Amino acid sequence: MTFTPLNKLTKALVVGLSLSTVTAAAQEQQLDDVVKAGSDINQSANRSQQRIDKMNDQVVDKLQTYKALNKEIDGLTVYNQQMQAQLDNQLIELQQLGQSIEQVSIIERQISPLMARMITTLDTFVSLDVPFLPEERQHRLADLKGMMERSDVSTSEKFRRVLEAYQVEVDYGRTIEAYQGEIDIDGTPMNVDFLRIGRVSFLYQSRDGLQLGQWDQASQSWQKLPASYRTSVNKALRIARKQLAPDLITVPVNLAKSAAE
Repeated sequence: MTFTPLNKLTKALVVGLSLSTVTAAAQEQQLDDVVKAGSDINQSANRSQQRIDKMNDQVVDKLQTYKALNKEIDGLTVYNQQMQAQLDNQLIELQQLGQSIEQVSIIERQISPLMARMITTLDTFVSLDVPFLPEERQHRLADLKGMMERSDVSTSEKFRRVLEAYQVEVDYGRTIEAYQGEIDIDGTPMNVDFLRIGRVSFLYQSRDGLQLGQWDQASQSWQKLPASYRTSVNKALRIARKQLAPDLITVPVNLAKSAAE
């Protein structure tokens, strides 16, 4: 086949266009590759940044945890120092308590005989005292004596009750009291009203108010009183029963007892 110059030119153009197309396609492919590579790089960078951010968050969390633990350690250090100081003080107190227990054991061995002597002394005092409330006072003494033999009552409770009994007897000496009872007058039992004014005057009056008497400590017997005391004794009885306000009263006084005191 014979080509004309025009055909050659056309062929050249076609070849040139084909080469341009191939070159453009190659460039476009390269551009796509570059874009894809850039996209891959960006994605990789994004993933790397995410990992960095995550690691940074972890580092921040660890740092905050570290700081919190340091504060807690500081607090525990102070707390341990305080507990150690308290423990040292408790050890000292424990040692002192041990010494006190030893002393208490010694005192307890000594206090039991003391209480026994105190009860005996109180018994003797009551038997020699003005004979008011005999049943009540003897019952109190019997309770104290029985209590001393009991193992279920602590030594401190025993001592408290002995002191309480002494306090009751002390109070009798500074109070006024009226109560009912029975006495034997000339061989005849008689219901009477008793009047106790401290320990300086112990009187009785019959229920009908006709008979009056005073306890004489020296003779250990009842002595009759004249009727002139009736009004004063009635007034004193009402004051003792809180039926009248406290006031001056005139009653006979056991002078022999007062002199002995």
